[in-house]
Amino acid sequence: MSPEVVVYGEAMLLMLAEPGIPLERAVAFRRSVAGAESNVAAGLARLGHPVRWLGRVGDDPAGRAVLGLLRAEGIDTTHAVVDPEAPTGLLLRDSHPARGIDVQYYRAGSAASRLSARELTPEALGGARLLHVTGITPMLSAAARRATLRLFDLADAAGVRISFDPNVRLKLGAPEQWREVVAPLLARADVVLAGEDELEVLGVRNGAAGVLTAQQAALAGRRGVQDWVARAATDRPPVVVVKHRDKSATCLTPEGSWTHPAFSVPVVDPVGAGDAFAAGFLSALLREAPYETCLREAAAVAALVVQCATDTDGLPDRRGLERALTSFGGDAETVNR
Repeated sequence: MSPEVVVYGEAMLLMLAEPGIPLERAVAFRRSVAGAESNVAAGLARLGHPVRWLGRVGDDPAGRAVLGLLRAEGIDTTHAVVDPEAPTGLLLRDSHPARGIDVQYYRAGSAASRLSARELTPEALGGARLLHVTGITPMLSAAARRATLRLFDLADAAGVRISFDPNVRLKLGAPEQWREVVAPLLARADVVLAGEDELEVLGVRNGAAGVLTAQQAALAGRRGVQDWVARAATDRPPVVVVKHRDKSATCLTPEGSWTHPAFSVPVVDPVGAGDAFAAGFLSALLREAPYETCLREAAAVAALVVQCATDTDGLPDRRGLERALTSFGGDAETVNR
């Protein structure tokens, strides 16, 4: 089956410490998969979309575990590359509902850092409607940056819509490096999903108010999101989603803007919320739902994920999402009997 969505990027083996135990004291760990693009892939697959993951893992037990866990979600890994000379990346972290979470990455020299433009062919995108990439991927290495640019070129040539989440992680590079490598990719995306703080790192000033003002004046060439909306008069008008510090989100298009608040839920672990939001938004977008619905479903998927420990445990299937939306609206019993 041809994929509806292709994601491209790093997938690592996640070792999650038992809840509430600091990383340096933990003795029991739970195995899972970590990676922004693979999280989005899992979210979309559970919501019923055929998804293909493109990336590299090592020819090692961790790599085999990653591929096995992705396949268990129904994700197509036939175009994944197994590197016999580099290891699969590893992520260790703990989980606390009321204090900062410690995350340790072991990705230097990993198979994912050796992503290669030569390995990307038009067939990898065959049949896809959407390509999703985050800024983490081109920041892994110079080779990964070239590969990302190559994939964007292939998507443009095939008429595949590009979704891009900057996903700024300052452990991967200083702000000026993110502006150099990642900021130019915003202009090439058809859908941008970015945090307010990330936009500021990438050079979009004045936070949410600045983004809204720039959007309204975009066709006049206002600095900020002007590159994203430069195609507003073409057949590929961009969609920009800004996630605010108060956890609400605004969707901006040349036609207008829509805002949705976050659903109020108890937070067990906030890691993975942004990827969950992206999966919910993109799923609704692929169904050509109104933007208000896209934001509402995105907020619901994120709210479900933050109530669970790993990045993917809380990701719902379609029925689970519909039940959650009904429950969040106060229109249903809290117990499904």
